[in-house]
Amino acid sequence: MTDSGGIGSWVGIGGKARMSQIQESGERTAEARMRIRIAVDAVGGDYAPSEVVRGAVQAARELGVDIILTGPRAEVAGELASIGADNLPIELVDAPDVIRDSDNPILAVMRKPKNSLAIAAKLVKQGKADAMMSAGSTGAVMLSAYRYLGTLPGVDRPIIGGPFIQLAPNTFVLDLGANVGCQAYHLLNFAVAGSVFVQKFLGIENPTVGLLNVGAEEGKGNEVVKEAYSLLRESGLNFVGNVEGMDIPLGKANVIVCDGFVGNILLKFSEGLGKSLGRWLGQRLKDRLPAEDVDSIAAELMHLVSPAEAAGGGPLWGIDGVAVVCHGSSRAYQITAAIKEAKLAVESGFIATLREELEKAHRVTSANNHG
Repeated sequence: MTDSGGIGSWVGIGGKARMSQIQESGERTAEARMRIRIAVDAVGGDYAPSEVVRGAVQAARELGVDIILTGPRAEVAGELASIGADNLPIELVDAPDVIRDSDNPILAVMRKPKNSLAIAAKLVKQGKADAMMSAGSTGAVMLSAYRYLGTLPGVDRPIIGGPFIQLAPNTFVLDLGANVGCQAYHLLNFAVAGSVFVQKFLGIENPTVGLLNVGAEEGKGNEVVKEAYSLLRESGLNFVGNVEGMDIPLGKANVIVCDGFVGNILLKFSEGLGKSLGRWLGQRLKDRLPAEDVDSIAAELMHLVSPAEAAGGGPLWGIDGVAVVCHGSSRAYQITAAIKEAKLAVESGFIATLREELEKAHRVTSANNHG
């Protein structure tokens, strides 16, 4: 196999993979060119490749997308054969190098050039795939996407964000850990990215934007936050001012921005809170209700309080291409949901719109600062 993924295998009748030469994109039929192609890292995640392959197969069956699985050929082909996928548009591109969770992301990406993430990102760069998706190491996914796809103008590095808590499903928080040290313009980028995402995926026109701070009054916070407040106020976004931590579960704004240091602490706190409340409730109810009911209620509480994962995954905002990253513990249904999200990002023109809105926001704030 070449790095470009020119040789692949299609799932054949009875789930058996037959080897075939994949024709260049110009030789595909008009119908094939119209279908969205998602490159899926088959060996990324706690339950890979089994759950990833199952989720990808389900996506190929239900979503009308073509799937390109990247990973060690024999291992991934074995999973495909065991599922029994019949005549599905699934291509396997060999990626013999595997990045483990224990690997240093930077060293692994550099020393294992034929890893499944690199191959997936290259397929997007070369136009052979429209998007990539992985449940692997977030650091490795970020580095691979950054290295091969680059970032949009004005964006230094990928941005991670998403629905934070199911009690407020229309509230997105970013950044959640990718950008620990931030300047004011980074927070402006977060606000623009979140606003475009909420518009495209939730259908909320003119979403509200809040700046996470230690108080609601203007003038609160450190110098970076104060400067960010001014930029957001001038940006043309629907900025509602400062919001506090208690406003997140109340859904006070559709997009809440903070640096990745604060965001990641919030994320981990919320995860721990959901687990501890679930355990506490289970103990209180175990002598009053059947065990099945107790487990169900505790799980529902955890789902409401813990960071929302119903969407399956979220895009790396700011990347010059669609790259969706999933939680490492994602099961097949979450993989399918993440592939659906990647498809929606392609269909909606998310990247083109984000590019335009970033340029507009920076143009407006720059003009105001020099006016």
